[in-house]
Amino acid sequence: MALISAIIVAAGGWFAFGGGDLSGVLALARTPAADRLAAAFAFCGESARMNCVVDGDTFWFEGQKIRIADIDTPELSPPRCEAERIKGEAAKARLLALLNAGNFSLSAGLRDEDKYGRKLRTVTRSGHSIGDRLVDEGLARRWDGARHGWCG
Repeated sequence: MALISAIIVAAGGWFAFGGGDLSGVLALARTPAADRLAAAFAFCGESARMNCVVDGDTFWFEGQKIRIADIDTPELSPPRCEAERIKGEAAKARLLALLNAGNFSLSAGLRDEDKYGRKLRTVTRSGHSIGDRLVDEGLARRWDGARHGWCG
């Protein structure tokens, strides 16, 4: 309630001193408190990696490599079979779409980094895990600490 009151007071002040429309303020009011991160993501290429998707469970955000902590997706570098490549490409494309769909949050778990130096983070939007979404769609498995094959 205090947040709503603060937004109303700020909006009133904005208009009183010649401000524009309230679209930005209203969008902020609809965004859950924790979901403040966003970027325009693309697929990673050879250039500098700021905000891009590597595969279905790894992406770069603001120049930092992130491994989604609660899932495992098919490998793309290299895939062990054609079925793994196809599902891996689908997971990669879906992660790109999910990251670009709106603001999100990153939260650390018990370990900050993996052995490759990637930040281990759970990615959520409106309190729901994006990793869970990939699992529900058949593009990922829950991470159990071991890699399992995707080739049959």
